[in-house]
Amino acid sequence: MAARVLVIGSGGREHTLAWKLAQSPQVKQVLVAPGNAGTACAGKISNAAVSVNDHSALAQFCKDEKIELVVVGPEAPLAAGIVGDLTSAGVRCFGPTAQAAQLESSKKFAKEFMDRHEIPTAQWRAFTNPEDACSFITSANFPALVVKASGLAAGKGVIVAKSQAEACRAVQEIMQEKSFGAAGETVVVEEFLEGEEVSCLCFTDGKTVAEMPPAQDHKRLLDGDEGPNTGGMGAYCPAPQVSKDLLVKIKNTILQRAVDGMQQEGAPYTGILYAGIMLTKDGPKVLEFNCRFGDPECQVILPLLKSDLYEVMQSTLDGLLSASLPVWLENHSAVTVVMASKGYPGAYTKGVEITGFPEAQALGLQVFHAGTALKDGKVVTSGGRVLTVTAVQENLMSALAEARKGLAALKFEGAIYRKDIGFRAVAFLQRPRGLTYKDSGVDIAAGNMLVKKIQPLAKATSRPGCSVDLGGFAGLFDLKAAGFKDPLLASGTDGVGTKLKIAQLCNKHDSIGQDLVAMCVNDILAQGAEPLFFLDYFSCGKLDLSTTEAVIAGIAAACQQAGCALLGGETAEMPNMYPPGEYDLAGFAVGAMERHQKLPQLERITEGDAVIGVASSGLHSNGFSLVRKIVERSSLQYSSPAPGGCGDQTLGDLLLTPTRIYSHSLLPIIRSGRVKAFAHITGGGLLENIPRVLPQKFGVDLDASTWRVPKVFSWLQQEGELSEEEMARTFNCGIGAALVVSKDQAEQVLHDVRRRQEEAWVIGSVVACPEDSPRVRVKNLIETIQTNGSLVANGFLKSNFPVQQKKARVAVLISGTGSNLQALIDSTRDPKSSSHIVLVISNKAAVAGLDRAERAGIPTRVINHKLYKNRVEFDNAVDHVLEEFSVDIVCLAGFMRILSGPFVRKWDGKMLNIHPSLLPSFKGSNAHEQVLEAGVTITGCTVHFVAEDVDAGQIILQEAVPVRRGDTVATLSERVKVAEHKIFPAALQLVASGAVQLREDGKIHWAKEQ
Repeated sequence: MAARVLVIGSGGREHTLAWKLAQSPQVKQVLVAPGNAGTACAGKISNAAVSVNDHSALAQFCKDEKIELVVVGPEAPLAAGIVGDLTSAGVRCFGPTAQAAQLESSKKFAKEFMDRHEIPTAQWRAFTNPEDACSFITSANFPALVVKASGLAAGKGVIVAKSQAEACRAVQEIMQEKSFGAAGETVVVEEFLEGEEVSCLCFTDGKTVAEMPPAQDHKRLLDGDEGPNTGGMGAYCPAPQVSKDLLVKIKNTILQRAVDGMQQEGAPYTGILYAGIMLTKDGPKVLEFNCRFGDPECQVILPLLKSDLYEVMQSTLDGLLSASLPVWLENHSAVTVVMASKGYPGAYTKGVEITGFPEAQALGLQVFHAGTALKDGKVVTSGGRVLTVTAVQENLMSALAEARKGLAALKFEGAIYRKDIGFRAVAFLQRPRGLTYKDSGVDIAAGNMLVKKIQPLAKATSRPGCSVDLGGFAGLFDLKAAGFKDPLLASGTDGVGTKLKIAQLCNKHDSIGQDLVAMCVNDILAQGAEPLFFLDYFSCGKLDLSTTEAVIAGIAAACQQAGCALLGGETAEMPNMYPPGEYDLAGFAVGAMERHQKLPQLERITEGDAVIGVASSGLHSNGFSLVRKIVERSSLQYSSPAPGGCGDQTLGDLLLTPTRIYSHSLLPIIRSGRVKAFAHITGGGLLENIPRVLPQKFGVDLDASTWRVPKVFSWLQQEGELSEEEMARTFNCGIGAALVVSKDQAEQVLHDVRRRQEEAWVIGSVVACPEDSPRVRVKNLIETIQTNGSLVANGFLKSNFPVQQKKARVAVLISGTGSNLQALIDSTRDPKSSSHIVLVISNKAAVAGLDRAERAGIPTRVINHKLYKNRVEFDNAVDHVLEEFSVDIVCLAGFMRILSGPFVRKWDGKMLNIHPSLLPSFKGSNAHEQVLEAGVTITGCTVHFVAEDVDAGQIILQEAVPVRRGDTVATLSERVKVAEHKIFPAALQLVASGAVQLREDGKIHWAKEQ
């Protein structure tokens, strides 16, 4: 559906907004009121003759002209309450309310607000009496040299004085001579801050802050920052003085605090928030807040926006900004230079002809009009700031050079402009500076902060023989102090394999540390060793403090459980070695035993000895590559409820159940002398680990019916159709450790193990094993596993796990946000859904729908239709990818391309679309306009199979929506969208489950009653 948008304002900022909005495929026309010569007639853009000060008349104009969105450029209408007035009249308007806009309209309010919410800013005082202000200037204990008119002064109401006398003169000019009119009835006197001034803007929906690339404006009229203050003579973006880390700090300590503060004070802030910031030696401090795009910052920020501005603004108004964050053009710079009239910022001549627009356009530059008008078919000057010339290139120097070419091409008598825009950035980039380790991607400060955070966790693991104190080159352990007389040392190392992948996908990092410790200490326990100390190795591409701290906190807690000290470790930040969000782990355990306590005691093991199995907690940390493959093939996701009988938890939580640590419970039993061997059932399962502790001539016979097999193994076996040997060789099957004891002592040892809160059973015996015979034989394993996962009914086994119907594989085709994409994603995540989305295809890059899919873990592809000669070639490329992903059903969600006949015929009965009316009425792209013009009282939406004729396919589902008196296209569209989000997923479920089918004769067939 193509929308009409109204932009309020007449400057270069408003021309830029209109230019960017017109690029949206969802926008068919942009009106600008009052506009300028550049917006008078430029493709989709034209001017509108409507008063922007009479809000009632403006609201009526919007209804008459079917305006779906109003975008307010300048600050004055916002302060006058245009947003609240239009919204109350049912017109959708982008920008903050008058109450929220006080952040700009009242400097006094803004300063008090910043103090209340601990937003860093300059010291200040407000005055309504000029004598009091001057007295404060001369007596303040800080340089009180900045004088501001508290009200709106078109960006010019700030005077930065060089002396106290000059500051007092500024007070007189503002308060007594009324140089800024009523805006100067109150003045704010501020501390003079030293540093670089930058502009940091963001989109915000009242909760989420989506920061824009930082920019730098140039306020002074002349080169070298000389001359009087202006509204701005040029800008560039991004400002290299603001690093990524600094921008995050500004976002968190300034922008987010401001948005949260307005929410807390009952004035939610929606729209653009602009913070003018000084980068002081004490950190960033706010100079002022503005409640709209800056001018000329807008002219360098929006050209770097890859996302659809209309979609971003709609998401902001819907409170859904977090789901469709804007995407920015990286590794590019934008520069804009203002061309002003002679005499500006004082009196200037109007009506001077401007030439050179075709030449500038031929250079690939964007020329945004500000103070221009049309006169006798010619473009003439009509304001102080006349044009802004914008260039976008891969680096700042190239952009500056291109902008200068445009300045040479554009001509009008008396034109003045600065030739040094960006000089601070050039100086910053050219300053002699050696590379730092942080430049390469290694953040030593973050590493030091991590050490500081984990020191108390490690300290808590101290034990006899070792007082943990991180930070040395090595850790020390005193065996004598630990009570050993004639010790042997045992060491082991291990990781947790691809169980890490599941932890990272589930964003659950607190239990994986126990897996790491358990795998190592259980191994050395097999030698009879008491765990003494542990070291960890954590490696990643980019250090995330919260994730790393969670992992190491889990390691420290597990060390305490195992009775060993976390003596030290290594955190390795290795840029480009790992994908974002991924990390790897390794652990190293050292233990000791008295020489006579060493295991296994091979010479004592005889035929007939009993094997005691000690229960595992589940999968432990082995076999996860196979587990992940089984989950991938199943109908479940890690966020799905666990299979029946596996507890009230998600599948991800079930699989991440931490490995059991046996040292605390079993070491006393091992030290009793009754245990001849201990086998840790780790990688290789039952078949490969028990023989590691037996003499070559012996094996074991086990009976799986003697122990409890956790239901997770039954689900894995059934879902993966695994053989008995595969189960026994890959998984522990419920046995985490096996003890070999004399047959006559088995009952006593079993009693002791159970008394120490371990579940255990006598599971088999040691047998003679001829050469080339299997050393481990497991009876009844597959029967026990299958019975364990089944219920007995009428003498027959019935699966305890629901038979998982094969889910239909769905691809969604989009061109922008994917209007119903999120609803489809959410519905297919339901375990009861008969489909799952395996692919999202867009014919445009960098659109919000792709980001939405990627955040949901859905593969995406971009197939640019402009790269193909015709529709058939493009559709063939799409079809090839659909085949690659074995797609069963295709859903169109805001896909703005007409599909070719061969493609539609191939996917006949397998391709769904939704239309915003009750078909067959009101077909085509402007359904809501047709509905309102027809005066009907009921409309709605229709999900239908796609046919070769537009909106003519067989109807699957419809939902009625009433048309209310006074509805606009915007208000009606919002209500219809709610219905769309409901019935599109429902229709997909009907088709995917087979409940609805398209017969060969082209008619709908209901396979079963719904």
